[in-house]
Amino acid sequence: MIKKIGAPLLIAGLAGCMLLILLYPEASLDAALRGLAVWWDVLFPSLFPFFVLSELMLGFGIVHLFGALLDPLMRPLFRIPGCGGFVMAMGYVSGYPVGARLTAKLREQGQLTRIEGERLVAFTTSSDPIFLLGAVSVGFFHNAALGPYLALSHYGSGLILGLLLSFYGRKEERRLAGAGKKRPKVPTRPGPLDPDRPEQTRERGARLEPAVPDTLTPAADMRVPVPGKVRLRTALASMAEARRKDGRSLGELLKGAIESSLRLIMVVGGLVVFFTMLMELMDRAGILGLLLTAAGHVLAALGFPAGLTEALTSGFFEVTVGVKAAGSAAAALPFKAAAAAFILSWGGLSVHAQVASIWNGTGLRYLPFMAARLIHAVLSAVLALLLWRPMMGSAPALAPLAAGRPVQSIPSGLALLGLVLGAMLLLSLAAAAASRIGRLYKGR
Repeated sequence: MIKKIGAPLLIAGLAGCMLLILLYPEASLDAALRGLAVWWDVLFPSLFPFFVLSELMLGFGIVHLFGALLDPLMRPLFRIPGCGGFVMAMGYVSGYPVGARLTAKLREQGQLTRIEGERLVAFTTSSDPIFLLGAVSVGFFHNAALGPYLALSHYGSGLILGLLLSFYGRKEERRLAGAGKKRPKVPTRPGPLDPDRPEQTRERGARLEPAVPDTLTPAADMRVPVPGKVRLRTALASMAEARRKDGRSLGELLKGAIESSLRLIMVVGGLVVFFTMLMELMDRAGILGLLLTAAGHVLAALGFPAGLTEALTSGFFEVTVGVKAAGSAAAALPFKAAAAAFILSWGGLSVHAQVASIWNGTGLRYLPFMAARLIHAVLSAVLALLLWRPMMGSAPALAPLAAGRPVQSIPSGLALLGLVLGAMLLLSLAAAAASRIGRLYKGR
């Protein structure tokens, strides 16, 4: 029913957009140029290096190395393999849509089941610290002390969402695990195909096999605790095996990483330009005004300031426009900050479209992602309101952290990535040690 209605609505919407472009050609061109400027000045220099870096790390097997080391932390907490820890670090440091990109790559390699992939991308799609601490806090709100406060609200609610998502899909996992026990195990090979669709199979010799298993991951279920030295050797062996399977020379790997990253960054830029132009056309046609009126009534019914209407409506489509509007909204600062946290966690339909384009062919579903974005946005706004008094009262608790220069460069982002990965490795080591001590205590 939804598919039957959705196709005509999509066709009607595209036809309406074409008509509005013909009616307002100058406004369309100006909006497209603004979107292009945002892509070239902000997104390209901040995202493209991390796209290339993530491709190189996958090719060299570094992701598999961290996957084996972080497994004691990621499986008990988030019910995803250890490689998800690397995706989480890259996603939080680099911003959307790097987490979705890495999740899709790991899914294609057979490192994640569909449920694990949906869990992982749902809580690793986040804003990057460069944008949050620099553009949002200093540029839009003109208050550097808001940076650590918004970061804790945004990333803290993301981790809470990850813990909640560990309960997502357990019935489906048990069903698939039971079905996997009934059929003989056959070697699988990675690929961007969905095992739930029987037509997407590959024949090897005289038998058919699924392209990506949804019952097991190639990590061979590392729930059985192993000593630290054995785990390190296993991690190094996993990295060497991943490098051997890739087989490309450094030059070929670098060329492939740049070509793939350029294709992705072009898709991101095209979507930013499209949604910027779409919002301008909706404003000219009066559609955006109707949405603003409806949103104002909803906010008034919920007891929130009506001045946040423009920010939330704009942020529903594009995150940068929405957060900028929140910074200049006619409302109290705590509500403006909560609105910014909500918009940053929702991401805007522009980011949703980027993620959906990256997912193409992996079998991951959009509706769980959209629901997770909404939950993340609500959690982030609530956490921001709860943290306002202890953190941003008469003496902001984290104000000294904002006194220095905000994160503004790629080297600073790489240093932050190293810091996050180092902290996660220490936590994983502590989790493995605690598990081993627990086993020894039970043995007595």
